[in-house]
Amino acid sequence: MKDIVEKLKQKEIEMSEQKGPFHLFALFLREDIQDKWDLLVAAPWISEDKSEALKYIGSAVQQSLDKNELMKITRVVMIDDTNPALEALQRAMSIEHGSAEIMNSNFFGLNIKHAYLITSKRGQKA
Repeated sequence: MKDIVEKLKQKEIEMSEQKGPFHLFALFLREDIQDKWDLLVAAPWISEDKSEALKYIGSAVQQSLDKNELMKITRVVMIDDTNPALEALQRAMSIEHGSAEIMNSNFFGLNIKHAYLITSKRGQKA
């Protein structure tokens, strides 16, 4: 899994340079699903056009991972930048373009067995 995280970290840096910063870019392994990860993302530019953002992120991830690695990721979950749970996660763990592991936690109302945070950073308030 660490190889996947490293590849996604590099892609997250590239996407941040092209589109703007992420406030969340993380892989979550839910307790209820065996070895299938969700990619959670939040960024101001995502809300401008969610459909286009999903295509962009999905395409970027597909370019970064091989077929077997892609099979481990079930979906891309877009988190609204104003979600209070996002702010709570960012207060608990602040990281940008890195890799931090979290085990056995609850985020966004889901029991998470394992998570890799690549970016979890609060945006500037307007």
